[in-house]
Amino acid sequence: MSLHLKCLFFCPFPSQRKSKITASRKLLLKSLMLAKAKEAWEQDQVDKQGEKERYLAERITSLHTSGLSFSQLQDLCRELHEKVEIVDEERYDIEAKCIHNTREIKNLKLKVLDLRGKFKRPPLRRVRVSADAMLRALLGSKHKVSMDLRANLKSVKKEDTEKERPVEVGDWRKNVEAMSGMEGRKKMFDAAKSPTGQ
Repeated sequence: MSLHLKCLFFCPFPSQRKSKITASRKLLLKSLMLAKAKEAWEQDQVDKQGEKERYLAERITSLHTSGLSFSQLQDLCRELHEKVEIVDEERYDIEAKCIHNTREIKNLKLKVLDLRGKFKRPPLRRVRVSADAMLRALLGSKHKVSMDLRANLKSVKKEDTEKERPVEVGDWRKNVEAMSGMEGRKKMFDAAKSPTGQ
């Protein structure tokens, strides 16, 4: 394992590693990569042009019109005209299919947008608004509704709550033994009922 790889795996702080490649070396490598990519692109263009010429050579035959009589030239023109009509029909069919497909793609995109939702939801910010301001915003400025939530609360005296809960202190071991099993559950149920009945 080289020192550089060891540094990659065992160096606690990757930002402290020093790059082995200098800036001039990086620039040289970048220019070499661009030159290689340009060569590949040019070769691709040459291949495409060769493929096009090969296809046209297969499909299009050369015309020999020298030494043909007038009637033979007319027959040749009719033959060429029929071939042009056939190619034109094929082109029209392909064009119609293309238009149909683009229309279908557009409709499907619209359906996807409808299903997903048309707009991105913006990130919401937390805003402090009082209840009165919220009601004013919802109902409008004509309605003056005061929403004082504390006014409707029931006041409870602390002394009353302490009287309602009598505290029983006893030996917890006896309590556990007494409350075990179904009889204990019945006692707990009866004990829960008895304070409310009083």
